[in-house]
Amino acid sequence: MNEYKKIEKALIFIAENYKKQPTLRQIADSVEMNEYNFQKLFTAWAGISPKQFLSFININSAQRVIKSGGSLIDATYNVGLSSTSRLHDLFVNITAMTPAEYKNNGVNLSINYSFNSSCFGEYLIASTNKGICDIIFGDNKLTLLELKKKWENATFTEQRNAQHKLVHDFIENKIKLGEKIKLHLKGTNFQLSVWKALLMIPENQLTTYSNIANKLNSKAYRAVGTAIGSNPVAYIIPCHRVIKSTGEFGNYRWGTQLKIAMIALENKQQRNITI
Repeated sequence: MNEYKKIEKALIFIAENYKKQPTLRQIADSVEMNEYNFQKLFTAWAGISPKQFLSFININSAQRVIKSGGSLIDATYNVGLSSTSRLHDLFVNITAMTPAEYKNNGVNLSINYSFNSSCFGEYLIASTNKGICDIIFGDNKLTLLELKKKWENATFTEQRNAQHKLVHDFIENKIKLGEKIKLHLKGTNFQLSVWKALLMIPENQLTTYSNIANKLNSKAYRAVGTAIGSNPVAYIIPCHRVIKSTGEFGNYRWGTQLKIAMIALENKQQRNITI
């Protein structure tokens, strides 16, 4: 089992047991390692110890983050453009696909894709000539199958381009202020409004599904939740920052363990922005 697979297995154990705040011994046992070697491996991956990681994903801590955030989305409009609390909004530009562009699941659409790796595991980036259309975490073969099923009539080329590099740099915390990731997204007007609202959630903060719905003046809470769950670009549109009002993390399209990892690692780090 390679190192990330051990981390991933540990994260799955944590995701299933975080309410109980398991001990280091229990987590280490879940990946068949001794405590010393597991702590060393986990700290090298996360930059923090397993105990510190668990402190970031305690339900009570999550509830405090939500309450202290107040009206999170409204508050971001009062933040200066140089602030790191609106990074996703600053670095991302969304263009909606026209019906002609996604007609018949990608007829006449050319898509470039590339396989990448990060501290969150393997992921696929896909783009049209107008921007990134999909970011999918998971095994390379499975992510490619998912992409081709979604755009079954498109033409595919395995080719990395400048926009793919920007996505990689953003995930690796290396993107420079002023650079823009262009997203070219297939979605209804309602879905696009939800995804744009997600971009306004400050980094290192959490909000709830109901808060997003209220911001959009929508009573259709289920529809808002569905739109959040159908976000096509993992991490760049930060749907991982939306949790239940109880402080529980809820489901995540790419796995609850990945959602927990993203929340915890964002919580512990401050991005270094190159101006």
